[in-house]
Amino acid sequence: MYAVIFRATISELDPHYSEMAKRMRELAINEYGCTEFTSCTEGNNEIAISYWPSKAHIKAWHENEEHKKAQALGKSKWYKSYQVQITEILR
Repeated sequence: MYAVIFRATISELDPHYSEMAKRMRELAINEYGCTEFTSCTEGNNEIAISYWPSKAHIKAWHENEEHKKAQALGKSKWYKSYQVQITEILR
C-alpha cells in the first residue's frame, strides 16, 4: 500500500477548482484504484492524502490526460507552490 501526500500553498481558488477537485477524486477512486482520498484546507494551506495499492496505479493516475489538465491549472492558477511525496505504508 502506498500513500501520495500532496501539500500546497494556495494562490487563488475559484468555483472551477471545487468542480475539478471533486472530479479528480471521483476519477482516482472509480477508475484508477485509489482506495481513499482525504483533503483539508486551512488558511492558504492545503493537504491531500490518497491511498493506492501499488506504484503502477499511481503512475497510471499521474498519466491520465484529465489529471494532467488539472495539474496544469494548479501550477498556473490555483497554487503558489506545491509538493508531492509518495511513501510506502509499512503498517
